[in-house]
Amino acid sequence: MAYENIIAEKKGAVGLVTLNRPQALNALCAALIAELEEALDAFEADDEIGAIVITGSEKAFAAGADIKEMKDKSYMDVYQQDFITKGWGRLATCRKPTIAAVSGFALGGGCELAMMADMIIAADSAKFGQPEITIGTIPGSGGTQRLTRFTGKSMAMYMCLTGEFIDAETALRSGLVAKVLPAAELLDEALRIAAKVAGFSRPTTMMCKEAVNRAYETTLAEGILFERRVFHSTFSTEDQKEGMSAFAEKRKPEWKNR
Repeated sequence: MAYENIIAEKKGAVGLVTLNRPQALNALCAALIAELEEALDAFEADDEIGAIVITGSEKAFAAGADIKEMKDKSYMDVYQQDFITKGWGRLATCRKPTIAAVSGFALGGGCELAMMADMIIAADSAKFGQPEITIGTIPGSGGTQRLTRFTGKSMAMYMCLTGEFIDAETALRSGLVAKVLPAAELLDEALRIAAKVAGFSRPTTMMCKEAVNRAYETTLAEGILFERRVFHSTFSTEDQKEGMSAFAEKRKPEWKNR
């Protein structure tokens, strides 16, 4: 479909969404979020797609939420509208594996959007930040919560209380990103990783994603129990039988996604 604020395209078994508001450094406005939600819904419903990549431009993944769009809202406006709720968290609820390929600025809502993906791959030019404190507010789309879980309390406090940015290598050391590479290689590498994930059994990748996410939502004992039960459940799938048989027979598995 044709969009005004994003580009959505299929790259084999990978769905690619490119944020496309270059004049605003991909600032996240309501229209962009609505289009992103629509594109993600379409990729989730497409049986040919096994993983999703979201990216921006070389200069900016997303430089934040659109301040011009929100600056005049009152408390009652944002409360009654439940502002930054509908659509804003759609990436976090995708069942298919997701990758954020970040180059340039990922600030405020842009950093929060990247953290909603299952993994972040960063260009060496990437800058991450939660600068909301500098405009008199705080992160409102998971910045204080996801960032703390990824980097720990001290780094999250530093970023949220000072508004200062961290570079890609610091983000890597802090556990925020999985991999750093030159900007020219970023998208190809993100698509390669996504294609590899999409090449595995679709039900199994979704189960694996659910199990990892459970680690952030519950205790260790409950998480281990959840993992064990999901592990047991894979033995009811045709792909588990095919995968283990292929390993024993020294051949490549032919997944049925069942």
